[in-house]
Amino acid sequence: MKIVSRNEELLRDALSRIPQSSSSTSPPSHNKLIRFEDISAAAFKIQCGVQKTPCMYSRLSKQCGMDIYLKKEFLQYTGSVKERGVLYLLTSLPQDQQRKGVIVASESNFSMAVAYHASELRIPVFVIMSTSTSPSRVKMCREYGAMVISYGTTAKDSQTHARRLAQENGYLYLEEEDSAVYLSGLGTVGLEVYEQVPKLDAVIFPAGGHCGLLAGSAAALKHLNPHISVIGVESESFPVLQQSLKAGHPIEDQACSNHHFYGDVSGLCFGSNSLQLTGKLVDKVVAVREEDILTSMLRLLEYERATVDAEGAIGLAALVAGKLPELKGKRVAVVICSGNLDLHLLQQCIARALTLDNRVCRFSLVLSDCPGDISKLLEILAREEARVLDIKQERTFVTSELFTVEVTCTVETRDKIHTAQLRNALLERYPTAAWTER
Repeated sequence: MKIVSRNEELLRDALSRIPQSSSSTSPPSHNKLIRFEDISAAAFKIQCGVQKTPCMYSRLSKQCGMDIYLKKEFLQYTGSVKERGVLYLLTSLPQDQQRKGVIVASESNFSMAVAYHASELRIPVFVIMSTSTSPSRVKMCREYGAMVISYGTTAKDSQTHARRLAQENGYLYLEEEDSAVYLSGLGTVGLEVYEQVPKLDAVIFPAGGHCGLLAGSAAALKHLNPHISVIGVESESFPVLQQSLKAGHPIEDQACSNHHFYGDVSGLCFGSNSLQLTGKLVDKVVAVREEDILTSMLRLLEYERATVDAEGAIGLAALVAGKLPELKGKRVAVVICSGNLDLHLLQQCIARALTLDNRVCRFSLVLSDCPGDISKLLEILAREEARVLDIKQERTFVTSELFTVEVTCTVETRDKIHTAQLRNALLERYPTAAWTER
């Protein structure tokens, strides 16, 4: 958590309220590595302000060949684990700064957590968002109680404006980073998982640039039981954490996607504290494909009735994709940390996931333009128990012989085996049928 204000002494006052580790080589107070006592203090202080979310046995266990327990952090009020770190930070601020207020500039889960908890604590809160921000995010922050201001066309414009307002009005500008306060709040997830699931073998967390949850929770888990494996999962498209660990310092020039699908998964590696803790305490960091994340989102929706975003699904994606075969037969907890996905994007993700899972397919074939030919095709589809989602006919631009019609069908099947059976049945009747490859 980076905290910037007109009076930098406010930062030292806030952070002095929790114990810090002693080391002759430690950076300034806001950059010291956290201790288990820091996380315990955070857990006590925020216990009435955040949910103690369930960590439940999953129906996906049988599919993956291990006992899977899902820590459902997406059930927090704002749908994100970020509430833990934010609440601990806000309650650690001095009274005079709480009266003046805080300001943030982003559309992330962090901003929504600040908007909600600052309002609950009666701290004036301002959120600056660019004009390209999703309307649903703007609406949500306003409903949480924040004063939302649209400014600029980019995130950088919003941040510059927020810093200027902070300087002019005495607000505290908050930017997500990895201070001891913030990491201690996030680390309370590790405490709860350890309490809720006995005899754990491993815990899986989302990673990426914003690896505070992974680092803070690893500090708690390794103190309680050094034999528990702590594993981070990030996207193959943005292996920020793996590259930073290899380089030995946070990577600053990593090309990142602006696509809302990835959220914090594609963020830059923002701090040395998280990186040091990760390098020291985390046993393994693996990367998964976008296809694996989408399939994981589909599995969570079907088996757990959980609607999550990429950051929430990425931990389970490592198991779905078979990236961690050493966990077969083990007791594994997976932190599902975020469920904030815009509805239009959710629709696209599920449609794409069904295609990747071989449960939606498309084919084209040419029929004579005679009564009854299309009905015969539909009879085959009905006999094979395929559900027709869409059917289109093209007569004008058909390149084959005259008086024919090109029919394109999109159908839903049960699984990959059912799709293969349907394909064989159609090719037997229509040898020239062409399938659209995904």
